[in-house]
Amino acid sequence: PIVSALFPIPKIALLPLLILWFGIGEPSKVATIALGVFFPTVISAYSACDSVPRNLIRMAQSFSLPGRDIVAKILLPGAMPGILAGFRISASVALLLVVAAEMIGAQYGIGAFVLAAGNLMQTDQLLAGVVMLSILGLLIAWGLGRLERSLLRWR
Repeated sequence: PIVSALFPIPKIALLPLLILWFGIGEPSKVATIALGVFFPTVISAYSACDSVPRNLIRMAQSFSLPGRDIVAKILLPGAMPGILAGFRISASVALLLVVAAEMIGAQYGIGAFVLAAGNLMQTDQLLAGVVMLSILGLLIAWGLGRLERSLLRWR
């Protein structure tokens, strides 16, 4: 319930507060990203684990399987597609938040570059920054796709 209550808060709105706590620099950006990816990851992992059929867990318990084997052989394989879907959502949220955090409180980075190019009406540099962000997003999606294929070989 606490996670569901805190989830709707826009994490970028917390950036000024995090800058006050951690200062301008990397720690405030890392805290913003951590807050942003925590909630989708936890909610998707919880719902994925909750969607594993209970009769499989009860059957494993009736065969006296240890708890770690139940987790490793039934719960994780059954929940892995949902957990990885949460990772995909979290990766896109992280990319969005890092760019927004760089636009607000950084001198360097793709977000700061895009913001500066937009302020100076340098359309070519602005588009180059957007293309770089698109390529970065595609690379993240490709990496997560490879991770998904390796972890879900049995599908």
